[in-house]
Amino acid sequence: MADKESSNESVKETMEIIINAGDARDFVSKALDKVAESDYSAAKELMEKANQKLVAAHRIQTKKLQKEAEGDAVEYSVLFTHAQDTVMTIMSEYNLSKKLIDIFEHKEGKR
Repeated sequence: MADKESSNESVKETMEIIINAGDARDFVSKALDKVAESDYSAAKELMEKANQKLVAAHRIQTKKLQKEAEGDAVEYSVLFTHAQDTVMTIMSEYNLSKKLIDIFEHKEGKR
């Protein structure tokens, strides 16, 4: 029974990674909408919210990876692989969007 509980907890943690990363993507998308309106203050606030979600996702991911590094047996999981891909993709989107905000803000002389 402990293995099933452990597996359920692992799935729950993995889903938390995906949900946090997805929330971050939503905030990034909304931030870019604000850039289109030249509302850089609102865009930066949304990017901060995205960052908080990414930090939460990354902390859970790191905790799971540390368990394996400490010698705990970890079973391969397609779901966890998907979660890692999702976090990495959204981190890239976040970083690119942050740079775009700076570029547009600078171009309009609002920086």
